[in-house]
Amino acid sequence: MTGDPEDGMLSWDESVFRDEHVFEIDYVPETFRHRESQLESLKYALRPAARGSRPLNTVVRGPPGTGKTTSVQKLFSELRAQTDVRTVRVNCQVDSTRYAVFSRIFESVFDYEPPSSGISFKKLFGQIADRLVEEDEVLAVALDDVNYLFYENEASDALYSLLRAHEAHAGAKVGVICVSSDLSLSVIEELDSRVQSVFRPEEVYFPKYDVDEVVDILRERAERGFHDGVLGAAELDRVAELTAESGDLRVGIDLLRRAGLNAEMRASRTISVDDVDEAYEKSKYVHLSRSLRGLSDSETALVAVLAEHDGEQAGSVYEAFHERTDLGYTRYSEIVNKLDQLGLVETEYAEVEGRGRSRSISLAYDPEPVLERIEG
Repeated sequence: MTGDPEDGMLSWDESVFRDEHVFEIDYVPETFRHRESQLESLKYALRPAARGSRPLNTVVRGPPGTGKTTSVQKLFSELRAQTDVRTVRVNCQVDSTRYAVFSRIFESVFDYEPPSSGISFKKLFGQIADRLVEEDEVLAVALDDVNYLFYENEASDALYSLLRAHEAHAGAKVGVICVSSDLSLSVIEELDSRVQSVFRPEEVYFPKYDVDEVVDILRERAERGFHDGVLGAAELDRVAELTAESGDLRVGIDLLRRAGLNAEMRASRTISVDDVDEAYEKSKYVHLSRSLRGLSDSETALVAVLAEHDGEQAGSVYEAFHERTDLGYTRYSEIVNKLDQLGLVETEYAEVEGRGRSRSISLAYDPEPVLERIEG
C-alpha cells in the first residue's frame, strides 16, 4: 500500500479522514442547519426552566433521521453549560419500562446507578424528587424513542409519575419532551385519560429533509470529516441521491464513512462512485441494525424464526418460535405486534376457507441481511 504521493495512493500512516467521529450517529454538529424553526420551538418550551420554572411539556415527532435527537441533545448541552437545569435524555429503546426510565434519571441526579434489586419504584422516585427539591433544581427529561414505552404498555405509567411529581413532592419541577419516530403512533391519544389531563404538550414536527438540504448537510459533514479533495461533487451527489431514496439522513452519514473506509481499503486518496455504491449495500440497513439492537432475546428469536421460515404459514412460524423459546401464543402475538409497529415485519389478515380470519406475517426485509445482523 505504499506509493508515490503523486499517484493518488495512500501510504500506511495516511487516512482519508480528518475526523472520523464526525460520521458517528451520536455526533452533534456545531452548526445545525435546516432545523431553525424546530430549535426555536423547543427553546420556547425549555426557556421557563432557565428561569427556575417547570419547562413546557413537548411532543417531538417526525420520521427517522430528521434531526430530532440531535436537536434535543444540542439544546440540553446548551442548558447544562449556561444554567443549573438538570437534563436527562433516556433512550427508551434500551430503557423501555417505567422503572428503567427512573433508574436512568436516578443515575443522572446522583451520579451513580441505583441498586440493581431491593429498591421499590416508590422509594426510587421519592429519592429523585427529594434531591430535586433539596437542590432547588429543575429537571428536563427527554424520552427519546418514546414509542418503545408504548410498545411495552409502560408509557402512561412513566409519564404519569413524571408529570405528577410536583403533587407527590411539593417543589419538584419536572418537564418532559417525548420524541417519537413512529408516525402511526398518536402519542397523546394513546395515553390514559389521567395522563392526558395533565400532559397538554406543545407539538414540534420534524419533516424529512429535501434533496437540497440533504446535499447541504452531507457536504458540511464531509468537509469536517474528510481531508480536502477526498470527496468530489459527483460522489457527493450520489451519496445524496441514495440518502434521499432511503429518507433517512443517518443512512447518508453512515454511507460517507463506509465509502471513506472503502477508499482506504483500495489505498486511494479519493472516494469513487463505486466506493459509494458498494457502501450502500450495508448503509441502507442502518434502521434495521438499530431496530434489532433494541430487541430482547425472545423478540430476536422470533425475527430469526421468520427469516428462516420466510414465506411459510403463520402456524409453522409459531410452532418453530415455541420450540425455540417455550413461550406461549399470547406472548408470541404481543411480540408480533411490537415487530409490526417497529416496521420489522408486515402483517395482513385474510379470510381462510373453513378457518375464518387468519393473520399472515412476513419480514419487511430480505432474510439474508436480517440473519447476518442477528448472527453477527
